[in-house]
Amino acid sequence: MTFLETVCQALDKAGVRYAIVGGYAVALHGAVRGTVDVDCVINWNEKSLNLAEKAINGIGLVSRLPITADDIFQFRDEYIHNRNLLAWSFYNPQDLSQQLDLLIYFDLKGKKTKSFAIGDQFINVLDKKALIAMKRQSGRPQDLADIRALEQLP
Repeated sequence: MTFLETVCQALDKAGVRYAIVGGYAVALHGAVRGTVDVDCVINWNEKSLNLAEKAINGIGLVSRLPITADDIFQFRDEYIHNRNLLAWSFYNPQDLSQQLDLLIYFDLKGKKTKSFAIGDQFINVLDKKALIAMKRQSGRPQDLADIRALEQLP
């Protein structure tokens, strides 16, 4: 099982509504894109955030910062606007290639997702239109390149 599958399976089992975004999402939609980390978003509420933290820790990932889901939920605006923390980052101390960013500036609520089959599992990915809008909001050079690639897809 790949790291992406492991992450998605853990979130599914925990009952967290999630969507993969970032490089994996771009690639699953059909554009050529390499990436190392898994980026995901969730419905933004305290329960989902706590369930996500528990699921992520359950697969051996730890937070890069000494913060908890409760901290992220309580101080979200402070982290985003005053500390430029847009993602809560996790890594596996036993395998540094396993990295996950949980984007805290984006709420999945009301957004469409698309499921992609990988092996025996379905992976939830932000749908192409919402992914483009999210990347446009970011405006980073890689996101602008991703937008161009996504817009060329059928």
